This record gives sequence, C-alpha cells and structure tokens, in this order.
Amino acid sequence: MTTVSTFGGPTALIEVGGLRLLTDPTFDAPGDYSVGGTRVLTKTAPTATTPAELGRVDAVLLSHDEHPDNLDRAGRAYLADVPLTLTTRGGAQRLGGTARGLAPWEHVELPRPDGGALTVTATPAQHGPDGCKPITGEVIGFVLTAADLPTVYVSGDNASLDVVERIAERFGPVDTAVLFAGAARTVLFDGALLTLDSAQAATAARILGARRVVPVHFDSWGHFTEGRDALVSAFSAADLDHVLDPTFTRK
Repeated sequence: MTTVSTFGGPTALIEVGGLRLLTDPTFDAPGDYSVGGTRVLTKTAPTATTPAELGRVDAVLLSHDEHPDNLDRAGRAYLADVPLTLTTRGGAQRLGGTARGLAPWEHVELPRPDGGALTVTATPAQHGPDGCKPITGEVIGFVLTAADLPTVYVSGDNASLDVVERIAERFGPVDTAVLFAGAARTVLFDGALLTLDSAQAATAARILGARRVVPVHFDSWGHFTEGRDALVSAFSAADLDHVLDPTFTRK
C-alpha cells in the first residue's frame, strides 16, 4: 500500500515499498521571498511539519531548485541530512552534496528494505506555456514503479496536458497521481498558467487513468488562484470526485 501525507505547498511524504520519499521540502515561515531579485512570492501559511517530525527520509524528490515555493532556505539546509536528492541536472550541479541529476526518462533504482528495488524515473514537466523553459527553468516530475508495487506519479510544477499524455503513454494507468495544481499565476507570460488549474487536474487524472489523486501545491502561497474548493468542484463536474484521496476531501 502507498500512503501520501501532505503538509501544505508542494511538500508531501510518500511511503511505498518500505521507502519514505519527500517531495519539494519547504519549511520556512510565512513571508515574502525574492525570485531572481525582481519578483516576490508570498508564503501565506506555515508548513504543517518540521524536519524533526518527519523522521527518516530515504530520498527527496525535488522537482526543481530555483523557486522558493519548491525549495526554500530551510529546505536547502534539510538536504544535507538526506541520503539522496533526485532533481534536475542543473539543480544537482547547483546543489552539490548528495544531489543527483536526472534528465527526463532517466531512472535510478532505490534499494528497498524488503530486498527489492523501486525504480524512480524522471518525467518531463513544463512550468508554464510553450516556450517557458528559458524563463521558468528546468523542471521534472517522477514516476515510481516496481513489479510488485502500484505505480505513483508525481507531476512537479507542470502546466501541460500534452506532457501528461506522454507520461500516460509510457506508464498509464497509474495507481496514485500526486498532482501539483493551484492554477499558479504571476506577472510572467501575461498571467498564463504556471501549473495545472483545477479542471486540467481532473483531465490529467482521466488521461492517467489514476485510481487515486492527491492534489498538492494549491495552497500556502499567494500566487495560487484556485484552492481546495475549486479542485473538489472540478473533479465533481468531471465525475471524478471518487478518485480524490479521502484525506483531501475531509480537510
């Protein structure tokens, strides 16, 4: 069984095959955070855990390192205590330490406590409209697979359903989709979507054939324009409310 615990923003703990994997660690307090010296992102709520409370983490799945809402100051410090951080190739060069860079479709094998292995495959992600990469940077998602385990997809900051189609072609259907949503918008690209909006998240779930969806990264930051209620409404309108993780709908 796969469990996913969410803590606000992009930070979630995935427990699968005896391994404990943390997505995009963000532990800083609410406040304003500079991006590239010209823009400011505002964190509006604290993360609902601390590194000490998390306990053992075997690896961090870091979608990208260049934005403070995906890796903040405390998150960077935390990486020094983690055996392995999987991230983009550029991110691994910038971070050093235990960071290992993966290009889309590259994979690594993580030994499991039961003697098996979990394959972690990096997937493409597009953090904005077509042509955004020179501005928003390199981003990846992840797919977790093993012959005896359900498939888990972690989208990272992705705004493209075409990208989701490509991932579904290789790995669908998936058991659990951890979808970064929230309809993030800033002044970039005239306010175009930087992540999936709620209706797109529901469409992504259908494309992936997901049995369960755990939305993340839709709250705790001021640049998200759609929250929990919009997600629930969109999945209900698509007749997919049954795939939303029960812990999400109960909050």
